Amino acid sequence: MSHRVAILLCAGYGTRMGELTRHTPKPLLRVADRPVLDYLLDQLVELPDLHGIHLVSNEHYAAEFELWAAGHRDRLARKELDLQVHNDGTVDNSDRLGAIGDLGFVLDRLSAEPPALDGALICAGDNILRFSLGPLWQRFLDHGETTVLAMEERDPGRLRRTGVLELNAEDRVLKLWEKPENPPSTWACPSFYTLGPRALARVRRYLDDGNAPDEIGRLIGYLAELPAEHQRVWAIRTRGERLHVGNAEALRHADELLRREDVLIEAAALAH
Repeated sequence: MSHRVAILLCAGYGTRMGELTRHTPKPLLRVADRPVLDYLLDQLVELPDLHGIHLVSNEHYAAEFELWAAGHRDRLARKELDLQVHNDGTVDNSDRLGAIGDLGFVLDRLSAEPPALDGALICAGDNILRFSLGPLWQRFLDHGETTVLAMEERDPGRLRRTGVLELNAEDRVLKLWEKPENPPSTWACPSFYTLGPRALARVRRYLDDGNAPDEIGRLIGYLAELPAEHQRVWAIRTRGERLHVGNAEALRHADELLRREDVLIEAAALAH
């Protein structure tokens, strides 16, 4: 029996938010009167063949996330979805595990008990997507191979601050450039990935080999550069919009925008 989950990476300390995140984790800051994370949860509960949601937090914010999760469990139970919060035990920004470290932490926990995972949707907790995750997830269900979002971004300044994909004509990921000075394309790679069983098995090896545990895009770059017979990574292109709530200004912008407009943009579609 297949077992697929979503893993929400929410163990950062939100230091760029200043006083806003002293007691409240960034994914639970409010946009248009709702926590940022609620918008992602709305999408996750509608995905077919998703069997659980696992959120990783740090010690400082774990109680806040547990309270948030408790408020959603009845709704999720009606969809036969379990929601678990995993505390990675770190207490401040100086000892954090990093995004890939936290992914490895959750995967180690999940591997200790059956059933074995044969797929996971990895999500950053500080983004609001204005397009559906459904096509990305369906592509993964249909093919079972690691797939990432490729989001069109024409602003060179923004491309220099994110992961940028180098793709071939078939949309196979050849390389992911992390914050490149000279971006190789206009396709940014936000932190929403579907990982197949072989990719999930590689996470612990990546970490044990001493690779950088932060910046989750580094894991995608590592997977993409493995020999094709061991691992292939594919991209699905979108010209949709995301609201990355990375600082106080971005939070204000998202709040003002979603008070005026619907979250999902009907015209936003995946570009095949």
